[in-house]
Amino acid sequence: MDDKEQSNYKRIAEAIEYIRANYQEQPSLDEIAEKVHLSPSHFQRLFTDWAGVSPKKFLQYISIQHAKALLNKAEPSLFDVSNKIGLSSTSRLHDLFIQIEGMTPGEYKNGGAHLSIEYSFSDSAFGKVIIASTPHGICHLTFIENEADGLTQLKSVFPNATYLKKINDAHSNALLIFSMDWSKLKQVKLHLKGTEFQLKVWEALLKIPMGVLTSYGDIAATIQKPSASRAVGTAIGSNPIAFLIPCHRVIQASGNLGGYMWGITRKTAMIGWESSKQLSVDSGQ
Repeated sequence: MDDKEQSNYKRIAEAIEYIRANYQEQPSLDEIAEKVHLSPSHFQRLFTDWAGVSPKKFLQYISIQHAKALLNKAEPSLFDVSNKIGLSSTSRLHDLFIQIEGMTPGEYKNGGAHLSIEYSFSDSAFGKVIIASTPHGICHLTFIENEADGLTQLKSVFPNATYLKKINDAHSNALLIFSMDWSKLKQVKLHLKGTEFQLKVWEALLKIPMGVLTSYGDIAATIQKPSASRAVGTAIGSNPIAFLIPCHRVIQASGNLGGYMWGITRKTAMIGWESSKQLSVDSGQ
């Protein structure tokens, strides 16, 4: 992860919040730059360094019209898409997540008793994260405001586990998801605490290609529960693995972005960032 991307996110997020609040007025570059206390030229450079495209182009990627266009693409089902292209395409990352191991009923009910969990903190293009793993795989990855609160939240999920602060190979490998250099990314194994229904929903999320958006109804249909859109939304809202399990790629059928556990501004940033990066991949840049 580039140091510039890490340090620039807070200002980018502030700009995105202003854009979202004032979208109907179509604020100019000068107006947005003023709100984040930068000169227009400096803001343009900073934003382009972070997103890979200009603020104007980025706005197109996060607009409802763009979201609707993505939703209306004549695509096969997510399962068909997942089998269509292998690792030769960097936009199809789900093949790297082929193993999801649900926790045993005992582990699920007893709050992680007898589990040894290693955790570490890192920076990403979208803010600081805490990542944790058991010997079976990544069990937790969330965006945090500070390390103390992040650790408290992790321990609330697995109150009876044993904890060790240590960045291990599984953490380092999984965090490559933020770098776009996926040639170095090995298979990521996940060890998740969830019901059978939740695990099915999270597995379906892994099949959404980067740069593609889908709806809650589409996910419900994919898992063969077409009338369970509301339950799907609840399962998506309880996703314990940010970005790796891409719940940010699920939006409302209307094209509105909907909610996000780690904040709608962050979801907006992710969608725009992925669209801009995917454009670079598709154009061979």
